Order: sequence, then structure tokens, then C-alpha cells
Amino acid sequence: MTRLGLVVAEFNRSVTEQMEAAARDAAADAGAELVATTHVPGAYDAPLAADRLARRDDVDAVAVVGAIVTGDTDHDQVIASAAAEKLTDVSLDRDTPVTFGVAGPGMSGAEARERVEKGAEAVESAVSLTEAL
Repeated sequence: MTRLGLVVAEFNRSVTEQMEAAARDAAADAGAELVATTHVPGAYDAPLAADRLARRDDVDAVAVVGAIVTGDTDHDQVIASAAAEKLTDVSLDRDTPVTFGVAGPGMSGAEARERVEKGAEAVESAVSLTEAL
């Protein structure tokens, strides 16, 4: 059984709470155990939480979910790029799968709400990668 850590970004909570529910359902469907869930303010804050979870002996993989919507500036692009890069670093540094279930950037809130399945996909990827490795 794969033991998972889950990181959930609180920013755009109307989307991320649905992503979290989809992630939980996917874990149950896969027979994976969610041993810890950490809520963070936003996707930019996820790497530290993912790193802490990846250090735990009872966590085989970490799934990260969040939603980054576009605004009046390129801020969403910067946040998504930084989060993706640092989450990759966590995965490689800790030799632990860290999956990226973050919708965005470059989308509206409505488009993000249409992508809540990214939560399930992050968990499915974490389980699959853990089993493959």
C-alpha cells in the first residue's frame, strides 16, 4: 500500500477544496493511505510542506494540489514556474515522488474549476510512480 502525503494550497479555496476531495477519493480508489495532509496558503508555499512530508519515514510519495489563476500581471506564470521547479527539486533531493496537481497558470477561475480532477491525477501519478520505482 502506498502511503501518501497531501499538500493542499488554500488560495482559490473554492477550487482547491474540490481538488482535495478528488485526491482523497482517488487515494481510496487506489488503496493508498493518506497519512498526512498539510494546508498551505498558496501553491508557492507548497515546496516547503512537500519537503517536510517527503522527509517522513511513513510517506512514500507526496501529491500537491492547487489552482493558479491569471490576473492583471504575469504573477501566475512566476508562481507556477517557481513552484514547479522547487517541487521537482524536493522530489530529486529526497528521492521521493512529488506530483504536481496544480491547475494553471493562464486560466480563469472558471477554467480552474473545470480542472478539479487534477487532484485525483496527482494522487494517481504518485501511486503509479511509487509502484514503478
